[in-house]
Amino acid sequence: MHIQAYTVEQVAEMLSVGRDKVYSLLRTGQLKSIKIGKLRRITDRHLADFVSSLESLDEA
Repeated sequence: MHIQAYTVEQVAEMLSVGRDKVYSLLRTGQLKSIKIGKLRRITDRHLADFVSSLESLDEA
């Protein structure tokens, strides 16, 4: 099993949003993450779940 984990900055670049927006999504719980020590990481699974939730809202 291979899991990719991204930094907030990497996710911001992938989603074409600012770093502050990613932190806002994390604060509100819309985007999940893990902590490794003091480091915050967003896994590929967290990212896929977030995008999927956006697609669900778009279809409604």
